[in-house]
Amino acid sequence: MLKLEARPEPSRVWTYASPLLALAITVLIGALMFAALGKDPVKGLQMFFWLPIQSGYAWGELLVKATPLLIIALGLAVCFRSNVWNIGAEGQYIIGAIFAAGVALMADRSTGAWIVVPILLAGVLGGMVWAGITALLRDRFHANEILVSLMLVYVAVQLLSYLVGGPWKDPMGFNFPQSKTFEAVTRIPRLFTGSRVSIGVFFALLGVIGLWVFLFRTRAGFSLQVGGLAPAAARYAGFSSRKALWTALLISGGAAGLAGALEVAGPIGQLTPYVPAGYGFAAIIVAYVGRLHPVGMVLSALLMSMFYIGGELAQSRLGLTKSLTGVFQGLLLFSLLACDTLVNYRLTLHKRRSA
Repeated sequence: MLKLEARPEPSRVWTYASPLLALAITVLIGALMFAALGKDPVKGLQMFFWLPIQSGYAWGELLVKATPLLIIALGLAVCFRSNVWNIGAEGQYIIGAIFAAGVALMADRSTGAWIVVPILLAGVLGGMVWAGITALLRDRFHANEILVSLMLVYVAVQLLSYLVGGPWKDPMGFNFPQSKTFEAVTRIPRLFTGSRVSIGVFFALLGVIGLWVFLFRTRAGFSLQVGGLAPAAARYAGFSSRKALWTALLISGGAAGLAGALEVAGPIGQLTPYVPAGYGFAAIIVAYVGRLHPVGMVLSALLMSMFYIGGELAQSRLGLTKSLTGVFQGLLLFSLLACDTLVNYRLTLHKRRSA
């Protein structure tokens, strides 16, 4: 019978090359899937891997999708490296959007451009508050952070639905469950005329640099990683697991909340039930495909945003369901898990002993 045995020393080359192999497997399976659906595989793959990068405008839309994915993934990387499993970034993203919207709705035509700063800070605060609930329940009652953070996503969705269908509903919105459109002064500044790319790109790039410095050049980042890899060694060295828990979750929640604020006060421009776009869950894949490294996550965020745009193009041009986005994301994740399993383990044939 076949069994998995741990390799004495996993290949360093394949550790970093396995995401590329996983992408190749995803492309191959994707081509077979398009053929099974009766569509031209070449045209189908073009929707996901060529059209999103074929022009300057396409690159702009790619950056619009990649920015929140990257920001959330950077925060999640801090958690995962600390062995803290925050699966509820989607909920923190939603609450960040709600907090930011609450500030944006206070603005009127006489409000100055300074309002953008409180909007972004409110988003960060909202995400930290929501992640703080998970940290509190894990710290005080030893609740499982996976379940708590995940269940809080659905609480956040219900809170959003209540607000846009009740207190914050636009009275001039023809009974649609949405807030009024925010004043122009509250919008996140855009980088170029005619493009939706905002200054959020700079926040994402600063986050990449900041995370690299934090993880690899500070004692706090080192202690978090030691706690994740070897909890007993971390305790022996005097590193506080409690502090690591709160630090990781608050950083992760703040990053997700910032992404929510950038979205609701940026491309969306109002609070709607469609704020949850799955970015919080997709960012988990971004983090792991990028090997929890800041630079790697830049590339994986661009790849994941290509899947989002490809799904929209496949729906409009090929008549396929938009859920293809999730299919490609899932294919990439499971291909990566399979590759990583074979990197760390090898299949061996064991003969059954006769009685």
